[in-house]
Amino acid sequence: MSDVDRLQKRFAEIIASDHRHGGQLGIEQQAAALADEALNLQNAGSASQRVRGSLYASAAAFRIHGAAQDRTGTRRAFEQAQDAMQRADPADYRPVWMLAFYDQAELDSLALSAHLALGDYSTAEYHAHRCLSALRPHMVRSRAITTTRLAHAQLAQGAPEAATATARKVPADAATQHARVTRMLQEFGAALRATAPGSSSVQTWTEHAATWRMAA
Repeated sequence: MSDVDRLQKRFAEIIASDHRHGGQLGIEQQAAALADEALNLQNAGSASQRVRGSLYASAAAFRIHGAAQDRTGTRRAFEQAQDAMQRADPADYRPVWMLAFYDQAELDSLALSAHLALGDYSTAEYHAHRCLSALRPHMVRSRAITTTRLAHAQLAQGAPEAATATARKVPADAATQHARVTRMLQEFGAALRATAPGSSSVQTWTEHAATWRMAA
């Protein structure tokens, strides 16, 4: 269990770095490396079933199935996480980083990200709306990320006007000061221009994005 504690401590440090610096590729790579380390430990030695189970759970936590196009795994992971959350005792001890971040809104945010990666855009939109309705008021960056992902899901379903209206709800400071949000909005603009070239939505978005650049 000391290995489990060590891995969880390193993961908490990655989460803290994400909170300080915003989404960066290096953070994702560190989490993936931790997952590989946890699985290697799980397959080595003669650890007890409790330790093996804890290592496997850690590896699963370090990696959100959608990126691997595993639809069954994505659905099963969400259902198990939702069931565990509903059965959990609110009085149980939890680390500060977990209390500060992981709740129903975050669970729906993870499902949103996974279903976007799967290309299941209607389910992604469903989880986006659930997430936005449950987010705590101070989670400004999380709300901006979720709103942008919702816009992507709507655009992918052939609704450029609705998608543009959604993307425009992202506050200017979030759009210009958080690296992950900035990148996602740039990707949204590129996708909008590719799927609806010459449309009023493209013009609206271009003019709106220009106000952010001036504000920055």
